[in-house]
Amino acid sequence: MDFTPTDDRRMIADSLRRFLADTYPAEHRNTIAYEGDFHDPKGWAGLAELGIMGALVSEDDGGFGGAGFDITTVFEEIGRALCPEPLLGNLMALRLYASHGKAERIEAIVAGTEKAAFAFDESDSFGDLGEIAARAENGKLTGRKTVVYGGHVADRILVAAKSAAGRIGLYEIKAADAEILSYAMIDGGGAAEIVLDNTPADCLAEDALDTIEAALDAGRLALCAEAVGAMDVIKEMTRDYLMQRQQFGRPIALFQALQHRLVDFSIEIEQARSIVIHAAGMFETDGHALAVAKAKNLIGRAGKLVAEEAVQMHGGIGMTWEYAGSHYAKRLIMIDHQLGDTEDQLRKVMALTDMAAAA
Repeated sequence: MDFTPTDDRRMIADSLRRFLADTYPAEHRNTIAYEGDFHDPKGWAGLAELGIMGALVSEDDGGFGGAGFDITTVFEEIGRALCPEPLLGNLMALRLYASHGKAERIEAIVAGTEKAAFAFDESDSFGDLGEIAARAENGKLTGRKTVVYGGHVADRILVAAKSAAGRIGLYEIKAADAEILSYAMIDGGGAAEIVLDNTPADCLAEDALDTIEAALDAGRLALCAEAVGAMDVIKEMTRDYLMQRQQFGRPIALFQALQHRLVDFSIEIEQARSIVIHAAGMFETDGHALAVAKAKNLIGRAGKLVAEEAVQMHGGIGMTWEYAGSHYAKRLIMIDHQLGDTEDQLRKVMALTDMAAAA
């Protein structure tokens, strides 16, 4: 398999990197990430104009990408810039709309005229779809959804809820019809609690477990690529800091112990990059779920190590709000906890491996 990026993907990556550097410098990014609506409408319009949302769905579904490597190309640049925009929620919504033939919704999201989110988790389910308590009955939804990425600015929200037959179905609501409790996440960017109280809903499918799992895997792959982008930047920042900081009349980068630590976490980053490439390459195959679970597990462990090592090698400055490295470290820690943490993904790897062995 040829892992060399295509010309189109290189062009997207280069254009997106320049756009994010110009539009989301550190101070502006932090203002958006933690204040107000946790979203920059002008920045979002610019992303749509670049065609970023279109890169996340296939040409047959109204986009021009949609492959695993298209997702990783976009989200690696998002990670490098720590962009707080609600791309993760829109990615999962786009994948679900594509799976259920909602071309008009995809067109609106790709054009940037609408935003969507996917509400699947609940406070008592801990990511286990089988434990979902939200219910659909007579065209209405009742329940409460937690940590809905992008739910704070979404126009429409896709909701995973149990049908009258007890299956996990997929339903669409207008955000204006539900109670939306918005907040900033600890690492920046917005999310929401969604309170459903006989909220009118359109049923996309009464049994949507497979398409929901596929959308979640797309989200996990995106998070893995985002982590690789963030790790690249924090490695560069750490190396530059070690070269600039003087101790005993010379840069501390010349101290062998620090050189070894920098090499160790550089190796971790390259291992993380390799497994994300593998997961992206497997994304259109039957083995994608296992490949993505393995990647998410390793990314969680590598991200924690890189964040902790970078902060320690920076010393006190590595913990300060004003220093961008602290925000990258927080984001890397948070990525592990989104859409299933290290332990959750390890259990999934073991379960899928046992199933493959028994087949």
